[in-house]
Amino acid sequence: MKANCILLRYGELALKGKNKKEFENRLVKNIREKLKQFPGCEVTRVHGRIFVELKEHHSEPVMEACSEVFGLVGISPAIRTEKDWEKIKQAALAITEEQGERIQTFKVNSKRADKKFPIRSLEMNHRLGGFLLGKLSHLRVDVHHPDMTLSVEVRSTHAYVYGNSLPGLGGLPVGVSGRVMLLLSGGIDSPVAGYLALKRGAELQAVHFHSFPFTSERAKQKVIDLARILTRFGGHIRLHVVPFTDIQTEINRHCYESYTITVMRRIMVRIAERIADRNKALALVTGESLGQVASQTLESMRTINAVTTMPILRPLIGMDKQEIMDISKRINTYETSILPYEDCCTVFLPKAPKTRPDREVAERLEARLDLERLIQEAVDGTEVIDLRPEQEEEFSCF
Repeated sequence: MKANCILLRYGELALKGKNKKEFENRLVKNIREKLKQFPGCEVTRVHGRIFVELKEHHSEPVMEACSEVFGLVGISPAIRTEKDWEKIKQAALAITEEQGERIQTFKVNSKRADKKFPIRSLEMNHRLGGFLLGKLSHLRVDVHHPDMTLSVEVRSTHAYVYGNSLPGLGGLPVGVSGRVMLLLSGGIDSPVAGYLALKRGAELQAVHFHSFPFTSERAKQKVIDLARILTRFGGHIRLHVVPFTDIQTEINRHCYESYTITVMRRIMVRIAERIADRNKALALVTGESLGQVASQTLESMRTINAVTTMPILRPLIGMDKQEIMDISKRINTYETSILPYEDCCTVFLPKAPKTRPDREVAERLEARLDLERLIQEAVDGTEVIDLRPEQEEEFSCF
């Protein structure tokens, strides 16, 4: 007897009150989208649980795919059986035997959702515990710190038996919190910021500023690769690649060197806002962390924020570099991020960037530029790349 389904549990969604059904429906939709690579798998929702019918598929790759879906907190291979006590016992034995001697201690946790089932939950715990102890001599009971918790759920149509869970990502289902526009560079921080925005249920699009020939086509491909990695967690992601060479050339020609980063980022925010409006995004997301580099001070953020009324979300604001790197390694963006292809921010980095830029000075410097023409030309020349997991990118332009 082997696992014939996967039981999925969710966390925060259970607290959503009247909106709970909307969140659950989105989660089920995201799971179904994720499992399209496993034809025949069926996803159903029953009273606070989501079940995946495996059909002919093995449980491990399906579980791995589910582990990349935000909103889930537990993923367990399970045996669905009839509500027959003998069959429940055999399923419990099969689940436990599969673990071998890796499991030395266990406890049983039974739930009788169907009150017509003749054996109460506590009695099931005792009976199954005694049965397993009689069959597997190496086992002993530990109700406080067991190697495995054997769970039994008796529901209206079937019983489900499962062991330890693979942890899920938690968070909220992607898509329940609206659309955001990520300012995606080729560095370590911004992909992590995008990942954390996805975790809070945001649908993600991204904008990248490309200064060819100062930055190479390899640098652009690096950003495409980073965005594609994020599709594992967010599904379809639209990447907007903005031609930024003329703007940076004009900034370096007409602005104080110490203010070039400030003016550049103010223009980036203006462009990102226009692209966000076109795509019905409700906020911008950046990878800034307070005080991490000279240009990420409160004064700098305030001067940059002044050019937009759109919210700018900074998920990394309180993290140090090691925390950010740990997440990037966990989500597999780190090795791509450290490839030695520079982006437009690093190519034109001044020797001494202004750490406390004055808004009025930035505005006077911007007055030297034909700002509206430069911004509109950049927006009009933006290349759009649609990225999906395991698929080739699709290119288009506005």
